[in-house]
Amino acid sequence: MNSIINDLREELKANTDSQTQKSFQRFFKEEVKYYGVKVPTVYKIAKQYWKQVKTLSKQEIFCLCEQLFASNYTEEAFVVSSWLPEYMENLVPSDLATFKVWIEKYINNWAKCDGFCNHTVGDFLQKYPHLVGEVVGWSKSDNRWLKRASAVSLIVPAKKGCFLQDAFEICDLLLTDGDDMVQKGYGWLLKEESRMHQSEVFNYVMKNRKSMPRTALRYAIELMPKELKAQAMRKD
Repeated sequence: MNSIINDLREELKANTDSQTQKSFQRFFKEEVKYYGVKVPTVYKIAKQYWKQVKTLSKQEIFCLCEQLFASNYTEEAFVVSSWLPEYMENLVPSDLATFKVWIEKYINNWAKCDGFCNHTVGDFLQKYPHLVGEVVGWSKSDNRWLKRASAVSLIVPAKKGCFLQDAFEICDLLLTDGDDMVQKGYGWLLKEESRMHQSEVFNYVMKNRKSMPRTALRYAIELMPKELKAQAMRKD
């Protein structure tokens, strides 16, 4: 297994892009650790190595994923985000507890959070919808990334119109959170729910717009018609 990790890391280093290296940090407020590899290239490399990894046992695969997270390199976290959706048929309900631990322990920027939660956790919830309540509970955490994770894990299901009431429950819990990463996360969730449930999301926004931070509000109404946006944004 160590040879897989070492070879993967050498491959990432070999694909460092000078422009990506120069611009990477500007997308983040916090200091991030990165090689400077273009995202499509990272996923191409991840797919290449998955051919070897998928033959391993589940314990070995999870061990590799944890090693990649533990390195703190953003691109290595992206590799995990590429691998686990491919392994979805082998995941069981108890794995959600492992995902929560990984988020609390290793996720420290929005890109790692969204990459992991949009598809790994999002696909997992579509497989096991009865577990959505546990993810709703993450929004009560003191950990900013677990709070954001509670919202962005529902992004992909939301595009299909799923989990609307759970999304509202998450937004209720995060409504006045002062962290802009959390505000953007739940605002994004509302935006995606509005694709299939525009009137319900609009009513939710109108009911809460006086206490909802403007950052979250702007995200929530992004896909709505101009007249609805104007109503939501008025300052009366």
